[in-house]
Amino acid sequence: MLQIKTFTFNPYQENTYVIYDEQKNCVIIDPGMYGPADERTLTDFIEQNSLNPKILLNTHCHIDHVLGNRFIFDTYGLYPQFHEGELPVLIEVQNYAPQMGFRYDISPIGETFLTEENVIKIGDHELKIIFAPGHSPAHLCFYNEPQKFLIGGDVLFRNSIGRTDLPGGNHDLLLKNIKEKIYVLPDEVTIYPGHGPTTTIGFEKATNPFIRG
Repeated sequence: MLQIKTFTFNPYQENTYVIYDEQKNCVIIDPGMYGPADERTLTDFIEQNSLNPKILLNTHCHIDHVLGNRFIFDTYGLYPQFHEGELPVLIEVQNYAPQMGFRYDISPIGETFLTEENVIKIGDHELKIIFAPGHSPAHLCFYNEPQKFLIGGDVLFRNSIGRTDLPGGNHDLLLKNIKEKIYVLPDEVTIYPGHGPTTTIGFEKATNPFIRG
């Protein structure tokens, strides 16, 4: 059984996730740590639970989701894995971060990228990849079918959706992907979003004012 730990980091109140299995293998998703206090919060949890970080994933590469990429690489030797279409977004962070007043340690870039054909392995468990651009050019979500949970990034929130006014955003494409890629999942699937509280597919289909099932 996979366990999910949620942290909320940085001024954007971004959700960082650590998912781990029975053998203490863990995956870190969207490390948003900003500064030593956030970094200690994450590493203390990993150490206290004797976890072994194996994979670093980015749903997408906006600044609030990649602030901790360099720290994770320096601490655990993990390159971030994301869709190649997010590469220009990641590179641009180093240009606009200073303008926004953020100290940004430049993220490393690995040699391999993710597509919908890949599967993320956590010991005996799997996360399927769902390609759902719209909020960003090549946004990915990570879905565990047996336990019915989705790490959704900034695609769908509780009674809201991801903003599409940033470079590479596409409102119509986002709505299309929510309908065709996310709302087709079972109603009982729990969504762990990039910001805010968890929700479910069924709840959003019934109540989300931006898009109904």
